[in-house]
Amino acid sequence: MIALCIAALCAQSHMSSQTLLAQTASALSAQTAPSPKPAEQDGIAQIARNALSQKPLAAHLAKRSTSPSDLEVGGDLYGVRPYSTRYITREQLLALPQVSYTVTNDANFSGPTEISGVALDELIQVLTAKPQSELAVAICIDKYEAHYPQAYIEAHHPVLVLKINGKDPAEWPETPESHVYMGPYLISSPDFKPSFKILSHEEEPQIPWGVVRLDLRSEAVVFHAIQPRMPGAASREVQDGFRIAQQNCFRCHNSEQEGGTKAMRPWTALATWAAASPEYFATYIHDPKSKNPNSQMEGFPNYDEATLRALTKYFQTFSNGAKGGKP
Repeated sequence: MIALCIAALCAQSHMSSQTLLAQTASALSAQTAPSPKPAEQDGIAQIARNALSQKPLAAHLAKRSTSPSDLEVGGDLYGVRPYSTRYITREQLLALPQVSYTVTNDANFSGPTEISGVALDELIQVLTAKPQSELAVAICIDKYEAHYPQAYIEAHHPVLVLKINGKDPAEWPETPESHVYMGPYLISSPDFKPSFKILSHEEEPQIPWGVVRLDLRSEAVVFHAIQPRMPGAASREVQDGFRIAQQNCFRCHNSEQEGGTKAMRPWTALATWAAASPEYFATYIHDPKSKNPNSQMEGFPNYDEATLRALTKYFQTFSNGAKGGKP
């Protein structure tokens, strides 16, 4: 068939060589790959349009920061190689759907305060291809981290705050206790009420200030880094300690690449202390300054003996029996 097409074309002596080649290529294409029908072409174009419209913000993230007010984002971003870093401008955030609330029980504010900004679940929806499996991790300028699993987001509707009492970050109040600037971003909730209690640990609000980066990560992968190790990992006491540490200790202490690094003491160091001196370890959690007057760690005087024991037993599952120093 191809030979016949070429012969027929060559018989037309008045044709130029370019015309001959063009028509030959057309004939070959017709034999090997039929052109899409008009309806199919419309379908292909619609798929392309849908892909672009699904995540319009994700397609316009910058590779470099151009302003101190840019929010750094990373992790599982839509259409970007995993673990790449991108930047969202404040203007882009303000262009997203906004929510506004008056909060009365946020410890970062001295009284009722109006906040407005972008709901965290909205950001997850527009930035990642896997919104139902992602964990939002807010990283602060001092390396403190706050973790927002889906259960927390559904219960407390956290908001990335863009305005406080209608004002931009340059005019935000300082934190009541430490008198520190809270920008460029912070996270709050409309009306936080604890949704669970484990022993004497009641769920705590995740309300970081000084937020400079937001990572969208697999919840299963991140929390796997602090899953209790053998022996005794399946016991109720160890599992209770795990859930408390997940929401509490993980904010300032890291397990390899996961978790906050504000404390500069990794999970393995905590495990060593828990194994070497369980009594000292429990006392330090309860009242750090009683053991180290210069400690910056917040104490937990509300933790009873059973709660402290659960945390100690949990951290001991990471120890290889090594003896080490004290916190």
